[in-house]
Amino acid sequence: MANLSPSPSTTASHFIDIREVLPEERELDRAMMRPVSNNNSPERKVGRPPIRLRMGSRPRQQKCFSRQVSLETGFSALNKDSGGGHNERKVLSRSGLSFGGFEMASRAAGNGMRKGDFSIFRTRSTLSKQNSLIPPRKERPENNQDNQHQRNSESSSTGMDESVNRSVPAGRYFAALSGPELDVVKDFEDILLPKDKTWPFLLRFPIGCYGMCLGLSSQAVLWRALATSPATKFLHVTPLINLVLWCLALTVLLAVSTTYLLKCIFYFEAVKREWYHPVRINFFFAPWVVCMFLAIGAPLRLAPGPLHPAIWCSFMAPYFFLELKIYGQWLSGGKRRLCKVANPSSHLSVVGNFVGAILAAKVGWNEAAKFFWAVGFAHYLVVFVTLYQRLPTSEALPKELHPVYSMFIAAPSAASVAWEAIYGQFDGLSRTCYFIALFLYMSLVVRINFFTGFRFSVAWWSYTFPMTTVSVATIKYAEYQHSLMSRGLVLTLSFMSSTMVAILLISTLLHAFVWHTLFPNDLAIAIMKKRHGRDKPGASSSKRYDIRRWPKQNPLSFVSSITKQNFGSRRINTVDRESRWDEEE
Repeated sequence: MANLSPSPSTTASHFIDIREVLPEERELDRAMMRPVSNNNSPERKVGRPPIRLRMGSRPRQQKCFSRQVSLETGFSALNKDSGGGHNERKVLSRSGLSFGGFEMASRAAGNGMRKGDFSIFRTRSTLSKQNSLIPPRKERPENNQDNQHQRNSESSSTGMDESVNRSVPAGRYFAALSGPELDVVKDFEDILLPKDKTWPFLLRFPIGCYGMCLGLSSQAVLWRALATSPATKFLHVTPLINLVLWCLALTVLLAVSTTYLLKCIFYFEAVKREWYHPVRINFFFAPWVVCMFLAIGAPLRLAPGPLHPAIWCSFMAPYFFLELKIYGQWLSGGKRRLCKVANPSSHLSVVGNFVGAILAAKVGWNEAAKFFWAVGFAHYLVVFVTLYQRLPTSEALPKELHPVYSMFIAAPSAASVAWEAIYGQFDGLSRTCYFIALFLYMSLVVRINFFTGFRFSVAWWSYTFPMTTVSVATIKYAEYQHSLMSRGLVLTLSFMSSTMVAILLISTLLHAFVWHTLFPNDLAIAIMKKRHGRDKPGASSSKRYDIRRWPKQNPLSFVSSITKQNFGSRRINTVDRESRWDEEE
């Protein structure tokens, strides 16, 4: 058949050669690519191959789109009819967005890799990740569609960062965690970091390690009292024990403080998570309580005279600012009000007032000692009543939380010793506080099963200093009540507290240097701000999959709704959960 000359009426559709494009032909196409008005135009190049036309083409008014994609070159062409009959050949940028399956797969893989990235808890991780997501100036997309795809990709990749950097509600910790220290993730919860990998040491180092310092420093105070008190002269305790324990406590305090300072420098986001934790926030008071214990129990060889008031100011000032923050949250009734976050470890934020009052009395500032004694006693009553009565909306403590009841005896014991240090006598009020602590102590001793069958943890050290504090209060009581029973009580309580500290010290050394299990992965800091795990069994799941609703729905619409729930509505469910948590707060 003879070649037909192209005419305006028969050039609505074209066939494009889709054979493999060689480098020579590619250069030739680039040189010859320009608009062509008709076949008889004098500007038409001689070397350009003729275009074969198809008979019976579509009407001119209906535009036809033909696209060529080559896996070797990524070349695509767009044939477009203009109003004047000109055909313009354009090259589309190869952005990779047309392969939707590969894009979604790479995005999901990216999220998986991000979940195992420990740098999400690094200091200023948000700013560095935002800078890494911004492409260089020469690689930025030029069209609006690519900009939109990039914004969607950034929002999906930074969703986990927002879950890290935003504050976690207090109720979220109680809903996602369990265990003696709220450090065990529940089965239906997911975390930001992998459970099957060993995390960096700083991420596994909790602030609960200050419990070791509390136990050792309070033991130094106990053995100083045993060596210097008139009621225990018959024991002939050497002051060398006090010196050894004081040096050991100071060494452990320096080691723990240095390590946790490094954690604040490199993983500040993890420190923020511990600050919002309902239990661990109370351990931020522990360093200053330890320092005051060391000042009170300083050996006679190092501090033969009275202490300088600057020592008390340097230790009590940070504690005072911390309790202004925490007590203000309790008083204001906000998201972290006392009835919502109260737990036995809250006594740590109260007992420091009595320890500070003891130290203030030793440096000669009785008025400051009276002030902090009054503040501590008022808040101790509030915490004691809140924890003792158990609000109707609060759940009873499970068996795993029973050991924390030992924290109840710390504050009244310290209050009795502080009152004696301020007024110089163990009068009625001091004895009242001591007898309250003694009764609570005996009520715990008779329930030995409360303290059996639990996994060893560093935080168990914080349960030793209440036993030591009540022992020191018993020594003060024996100084004013001379009897055989008081002396026997001093020996019994002192022996029990020292034995408990020795057992925990040996267990800590074994777990640290022999079994290497002292610092497991700290799962409590890696929970998500909103739950992304499996749905919690309850009313929501039964409402969603109620079989009685199935006959009322169109089968096709029911299948499509299930598909949307599995693939498309996860973000909506996440927003709903977050809004429910905000309403509960």
